[in-house]
Amino acid sequence: MLKQHRKLSMSIRRTIENNEEAGIRPSKTYQSFVAAVGGHRELNFIEKDVRNYITREVRNVSEQEDAKEFGKSAFEYFGDVISFDTTYNTNRYNLVYGSFVGVNHHGQSTLLGCSLMKNEEIESFKWLFQCWLRCMGGNAPKGFLTDQCASMKRALEACMPTTIHRWCIWHIMKNIPSKLNGYKGHAKIEQEMSQVVWNSHSKDSFDNFYTVIPCATKSSIEAQFQDVYTHQKFREVQAQFRGKANCITRLTNSALGYSVYEVGEQVSSSIFNKFVVTYDSVAAEIKCQCLLFESRGILCRHALSVLSFEQVSQVSLRYILERWSKKVKRRHTHIKNSHDEPLLEQRSKSFDELVFRSQNICEFASESEELTVILHRAYDTVMIEMEELKAKRKGTSSLSHEDANLESVNELQSPPRIRTRGRPKNRLGSKKY
Repeated sequence: MLKQHRKLSMSIRRTIENNEEAGIRPSKTYQSFVAAVGGHRELNFIEKDVRNYITREVRNVSEQEDAKEFGKSAFEYFGDVISFDTTYNTNRYNLVYGSFVGVNHHGQSTLLGCSLMKNEEIESFKWLFQCWLRCMGGNAPKGFLTDQCASMKRALEACMPTTIHRWCIWHIMKNIPSKLNGYKGHAKIEQEMSQVVWNSHSKDSFDNFYTVIPCATKSSIEAQFQDVYTHQKFREVQAQFRGKANCITRLTNSALGYSVYEVGEQVSSSIFNKFVVTYDSVAAEIKCQCLLFESRGILCRHALSVLSFEQVSQVSLRYILERWSKKVKRRHTHIKNSHDEPLLEQRSKSFDELVFRSQNICEFASESEELTVILHRAYDTVMIEMEELKAKRKGTSSLSHEDANLESVNELQSPPRIRTRGRPKNRLGSKKY
């Protein structure tokens, strides 16, 4: 039977719909039609037509309603935090596929909506978010996770002003290798950054991860250096603390708080190097024969071994050099104070903030030539305004400086003044300058 000759009458369609609602299988429905007319040759349709009608007309309507209700119901339970991802593209039409995903009570991802978009412009995202919110009952989620897309950010601010927007950690970590490949030792940096992200259990621990290296031992002396020294120098100190394990300390002489020790250091299975270490408990001074502190400014493992033997809990401040401190201030540059600590000067903080905000503005402006032209024009206007203000302040400052110098000269050359009531006298007196 040719396809163009096959047709389902109104009565046939109503019977199919009733049977489908009653849960009767399509094959049974078709067989009932065959039995009613005395054979399948008497029918002007086939079983496939019955199945196609159920799929296209009957189930499609109910599935759309069920999907809408299911999504809305799931959002009520699992819609507190939503992840929105547009990193997928369709192959054939090159459309952007976006998915709204929550997490259910089993810790599994649950789909709360999806979309196909032609572009990723602000207005497109606004329309999408508004449509999605209507489907979800008009309630915005508490949190919304996206990639680092400026258009999404702007659309979210407009459509969900009360929702907390955060960048997806997966996207951040995925971009780390490409950002760090130009640095020597990037693999180690990636590993340390991963430790920061996944092993920071509070905001303070995250902020301090790169300002505090964990101590290698339980020594309170090591903790002194940990609090003060830069990472590079503290690692050198830690190497000496680890080296204490190879040292054997023996007291050879002691009198009136002045002690002489012999420290044997095992450098191989059968070789021991011996060093003489002196300790003055009254003056809190220690000196080792190896002269590591005198040459490199780091207390050696031999001296640390003696201090441990003497049960010293705090080393004298003369052995904590300011030159290795992470709080050293460099006023002449925007470079950070140390390898790990950000500059505390307000100018450097302002510089970092301006650079960060400029990146967001530039990323947004780069979306089109028109936006780029607007940004260039704004830059030119702002630069002129700042230069005028700077020149005006400089001129005011120069005049104030000249007035101050003139007043100082007058103070030296004019006689003492007597304060009188009424209008003040001329401060320059009778002299003419």
